[in-house]
Amino acid sequence: MHDAAADWWQTDFPNWIYVFKMVFAGLLALGIGYALDLESPRSGLITVFIVMQPQSGMILAKSFYRVIGTLVGSAAVVVFVGLFAQTPELFLLATACWIGLCTVGSAHNRNFRSYGFVLSGYTVALIGIPAALNPALTFDSVMTRVTEITVGIVCAGVVSALVFPQASAPGLVRIIRGRFTAFVDLIGNTLGGSADRKALEATNARFVGDIIGLEALRSSAIFEDPEIRLRSGRLTRMNSEFMALSTRVHALHQLMNRLHDSRNPSAQLVIDAISPYFREVQPLLTRSGGEPVMTAIDAADAALKLESYKQELPRRVRATRDAHTRSQELDDDAVLDFDTASELLYRVIEELHAYTLTYASLVQRRHEREQWEHVYAPKTSMVTASIAGARAAITLIGLSTFWILSGWPSGDVAALNAAAFCAITSAAPDPAKATRTVTMGVALAVVLGYFYTFHIVPQLDGFWMLAAALTPVLMLAVLLTTKPTLAGYGLGICIFFPFVAVPDNLAHFNAAGYLNESIALMLSLVVTTVAFMVLLPPTTNWTVRHLEKQLRKQVVQACFGKLAHLALQFESGTRDLMHQITMLTGSRPALRKDAFGWMFATLEIGHAIIELRTELHGIRSGNPGLLSPAAYAALDRLREALPALFRQPTPATLAAVLDANNRTIAEVQQAIGPHYRERSERHRLQRTLSYLHFIRTALLDPQSPLQPMHQNGDAATSSGAHHAA
Repeated sequence: MHDAAADWWQTDFPNWIYVFKMVFAGLLALGIGYALDLESPRSGLITVFIVMQPQSGMILAKSFYRVIGTLVGSAAVVVFVGLFAQTPELFLLATACWIGLCTVGSAHNRNFRSYGFVLSGYTVALIGIPAALNPALTFDSVMTRVTEITVGIVCAGVVSALVFPQASAPGLVRIIRGRFTAFVDLIGNTLGGSADRKALEATNARFVGDIIGLEALRSSAIFEDPEIRLRSGRLTRMNSEFMALSTRVHALHQLMNRLHDSRNPSAQLVIDAISPYFREVQPLLTRSGGEPVMTAIDAADAALKLESYKQELPRRVRATRDAHTRSQELDDDAVLDFDTASELLYRVIEELHAYTLTYASLVQRRHEREQWEHVYAPKTSMVTASIAGARAAITLIGLSTFWILSGWPSGDVAALNAAAFCAITSAAPDPAKATRTVTMGVALAVVLGYFYTFHIVPQLDGFWMLAAALTPVLMLAVLLTTKPTLAGYGLGICIFFPFVAVPDNLAHFNAAGYLNESIALMLSLVVTTVAFMVLLPPTTNWTVRHLEKQLRKQVVQACFGKLAHLALQFESGTRDLMHQITMLTGSRPALRKDAFGWMFATLEIGHAIIELRTELHGIRSGNPGLLSPAAYAALDRLREALPALFRQPTPATLAAVLDANNRTIAEVQQAIGPHYRERSERHRLQRTLSYLHFIRTALLDPQSPLQPMHQNGDAATSSGAHHAA
């Protein structure tokens, strides 16, 4: 019994606390609405159910954007009513276009900013359509709506903050610590040689969701916790450094896998030469007692060891390289492999040191690493966003046309509700499925609402009896929202049961009107479901392939984007697109596997291109004569050939890239030459050569999605062909 009680306390008790808090806040908003004599107090109750979240930071963030969206939508209502109240057709067309544009904005943004766009869209439908029927009451309707929403938001925020508050900050701390520890283990296993390719790819796939989730939680937590707000720049910085570091580790692991699979006999010599350095990394991330680094305080000590190791590594690697080249154990290909692996290892240590420093700085309220201007840059296809906007606009136009032609008294309810749900559910992974489950919840809400409206509410006397009568249904609905498989049903009841069952301040008991509105609600949801199933549904293979194409086009950005902040924009955009694909392919593992293959290929080659361009920028600005005009021309040809390959992967475009890459390698090797050069110049040219060689090994990777496009057995030489000496 003790174990069962402890398990219930940890799992179910928080859900019940959330249920009681949400119902209490909703009834509080309803009571205040009645006390203030608002026209429709149920709007405050519905607002509570819409904005309520388990953590108070999420409520504050969502409420903030809800207020902004409502104010923008209210301003649009005044404009549209003033311009088009005399012509309903133009008013509905303008409303449809506005909702379509807001839906595009919602699909193009993340977190609760997306919700702000949704609100500004369907506020025009919820307020504007009734206001257009009575233009003289437009201002009063807008003010009443804003007041009702504000009451709901204030009640949700106050109850969340004062009644068993659940802050976002502890969860954020757990995620940061857990991710750091997991990544330390990953680096140890990867560089120690105990992680296979599938395990590494699965871990990187999980990291994609972690990166998006941490950014979402950070953007919510800054609303509630001043300590998180003081560290917001460092948390953003950690996310950026984590993305770059995970890409480096994956690239190094892939290069070593290619060497292990290589048929070149000297590949094993390279592995034997570089592997001892890999084994030295894990002890740097271990405490004196043998436990892995976990806390930020432990990370400070690890950062000191990493800094010392980073300073010694180049000298030691040069000594190892010189010893092997003097003994002529390594041929030209093997030297290229060794240089590339050692350069990647140095970058891993450098970025691991930066990541550890930022993690260690979190124990201080203020720190110089807080100065971080780069922000997470989500990437959304304008095509898919435009489709979502067009779908919402077409649905509203269709129902509005039916309303005008039929003269249906409740046609406005159907039109505005369909517009609202098209906007709300467009961001769901499977909007048609989400709308279907909500429809079932609405059907139950309509049945319960009829029973309450005509058999229970007339028997009640005062607010307290009404609250007691509503509580069981509301608690059941909120409890359903805590169950992932039943959340849609609970959401339908939470929003629409108060809509049909809670009386206005001036109560009306009209059975015909009730049935009309109920039919309108059901019809609007059915039409919305059909629209998501027919009008280019986002769950089709075409949508996934389109996002995959956008993922590959990130290489174009790597080749031609402005170098300032390019690495972060490239990293975050690529992972954001992959997250969208992951959300859409939950039941289609083959499509997801293909997309992950392209993500890793894009990250590896794109990152190498950005590093190559950065190195060339330094050469051009500091010592342009270091490379010949022929080498610059070859580099430009490679930069033009790579985007063509990722736009249209074919054997011909792959062969063109490989040819351009081989010619560029030959030109850079010729620039290095056997003659004397200063160490800094030779090192700069060797880094350039390492990036070029890594691009070639990535293109020839037998596990890459480019593998089927190889001709004449090119892929067999995974270590690379011979180049000019």
